[in-house]
Parts: sequence; structure tokens; C-alpha cells
Amino acid sequence: MPTVVPASPIRLLDLPAQHAPLQAEFDASLQRVMQAGDFIQGAEVQRFADELGAFLGGAHAVPCANGTDALQLALMSLNLQPGDEVLVPAFTYVATAEAVAVLGLKPVLVDVRPDTFTLDPVAAATAITLRTRAIMAVHLYGQCADLTALQQLCRQHGLALIEDNAQAIGATWQLPDGGHVAAGTVGEVGTTSFFPSKNLGAMGDGGAMLTRDASRAAQLHELANHGQRRGQKYVHHRIGLNSRLDTLQAALLRTKLPHLGSWTAARQHIAAQYDAALGGLTRLHIPARQPGSTHVFHQYTITLANQTERDALQQYLQQHGVPSVVYYPTPLHLQPAYQYLGHRPGEFAVAEHLCATVLSLPIHPVMPPEQVRYVGEVVQTWARG
Repeated sequence: MPTVVPASPIRLLDLPAQHAPLQAEFDASLQRVMQAGDFIQGAEVQRFADELGAFLGGAHAVPCANGTDALQLALMSLNLQPGDEVLVPAFTYVATAEAVAVLGLKPVLVDVRPDTFTLDPVAAATAITLRTRAIMAVHLYGQCADLTALQQLCRQHGLALIEDNAQAIGATWQLPDGGHVAAGTVGEVGTTSFFPSKNLGAMGDGGAMLTRDASRAAQLHELANHGQRRGQKYVHHRIGLNSRLDTLQAALLRTKLPHLGSWTAARQHIAAQYDAALGGLTRLHIPARQPGSTHVFHQYTITLANQTERDALQQYLQQHGVPSVVYYPTPLHLQPAYQYLGHRPGEFAVAEHLCATVLSLPIHPVMPPEQVRYVGEVVQTWARG
């Protein structure tokens, strides 16, 4: 057993501790918005959009109300028709397929790779039909799906590529020419979420669409604002949504954005410590790395041999004061809401296996070193027992 038990409780995410050094800046941001009184579509929103776009290498960032809206708005910008098909991974959070289905489109589920947990380009190729219009790649847990292979597939078949980048903001992808681009800026539209637990999280809901196409950015802005163009209130050129990032949340996100790089480095350092502690254990596998992608470790997710092993380790961790979580316990094709798609157990074997075997360990930018060591030692004790 570990020789030293941490004095403070271990948390999956410790936002109070992460926010504490920035309290004076948060207070100033709050006062700035209160004094301006522009709580909806205030100046801070565009300032944040400009700063986020610059952080992502010159992309256009269009803020909206939340990450799910961002996915829906991205699809709306493609002018798809009811019944058109969009490929989505079977192993992901439900919002990915939900954004497709709510528009009257058909989510076509595709299995994922067993190593990186992201959309399998080979499986995607076999799922394309004459009705396929887009592929939605999810950059799960903090690293990119194989964007080169998926972009090539999209070009070959005339499809749009949408990147669900809610878990990988700040990650980069290496292009075939050796250059690097920000995750979420490779396809027609990328999306992100500012849910508080995300690597860049608000203190409430929020999201954004990302694109390198200025005309598409203008279209997305209209769609998120009742179809109105900038400076043309009460003139509605499109059927859109009311999906706006609050001015206060934008101001708070502006305060946090300059720290995202150091927070990412801290997550990567913790992941490296976990790798060193757990890499030699035969009863589990540490996270694989997607070639060409950096990893920002929204989650540090290990896999076990089967559900019995996974559940046993999770119970052991809980008994020793270590929280853990399963992202995600049920694949999309087995969710009650998606039974209408007609799938059966066993159709997406990799997704089903991952749902039974993944386990995410605590990781956050201000996690004390003694806690990281303790988690590693507890897992080691279990694995060697």
C-alpha cells in the first residue's frame, strides 16, 4: 500500500483550487460587465471570440450558448435536408448524435478504434452511402481523431467534416506537409464547449463554433442570432436559433484563456507521471497516443481486460479515497432513445468493449504531486495483488 496518504481529499476536478489564484481577475471581470450593463451580446463576447480565434492560430470563433448548440448550428450551416446521413462514432457522449437527430437527419453510427477510442476511418468508409453528407469526428478525452484520413475520405466522397472538439481545445494536429494546426480548425466547422469541467470552462454554460472560412463564420453568427446579420436587427435572413454566450461568461473566459497553455502543460505532466507509474502493469493499458496529435488530457483514461476487472479496480480506488468515473457506460446504439436506428448488441464491438472497460482517473491542472503519486501507488497495489 502507499506509504503516505494525502491529507486533502482527492478530486476528479478541483475548480475552487484552480480558480483561487485568479479571484482578483474574476472580480475585475465581473465589475467590468456590471458597469457596462451589456449583459447580452456585450463587448466582452466579441473580445473573447477574437482572442480565442488568435489562440487557435487565426481561426474565426463564433460563441454560442453551449456545446450541443454548437454542434447543431454547425450542421445547420451545411444546409442539409431531412433524411440526410451524418456519420458519428458509436462511442461518444450522446450530444454528438443528438445534434444530428434533432434536425431530422439520420445519425449513422460507426465503430471506433480500440487504441485511441476515436472514429475508425476504415469503418467510416464502409458506412458511406448515397445519402451521406457529413462526418462528425469526436476528439475524445483530449486528442484528435485521425483528421488526415478523415479529411481525405471527405474529399473523396464530397462530404463535410465537422469536428466535435469539446474535449480537446488546445490540442494540435500535424498536417501531411509537416505543419501544425489547432484541433477544431481542420474541417468545415469545429465546435467546442465551455461547460465548467472542460479544459477551458466557464462558470455556467457556453460554447463556440470554429472555422477558417470567413463567410461560414458570418453564416454561423447569423444562425446563432435568430438569423440576423450584424447591424441588421429585426431583419432575419435565415431560420436560426437564440444561442448566445452571456457577456459575463465571455468576460470570465477571457480571464482564463491566457492560462490554458500552462494548465494544459500541467495536465500533460500529470499524464506522464501516470504513464511512468502504470505503464508496466499487465492488468491495464495506459492511454494510447494518436500519431500526429498532441494530447491535452481532458481525461486520463485507462482500459482493463473486462468489466469485472474495471469494476473491481473502481471499487478498490473508492475504498482508498480515489474517485474515478466511466466515460461512457453505454454505447449510442444501445441507448433507449436510439433504438429506432435498428441496431442490436454486438454490432459495434469495439464501442461495447470500451464501455465495459474504460476508467478515467483524477487529473486536473492543480492536482498536488503527492496525490498523483498516491493514485499511481493505489493502482499499482491493486494490479499486483
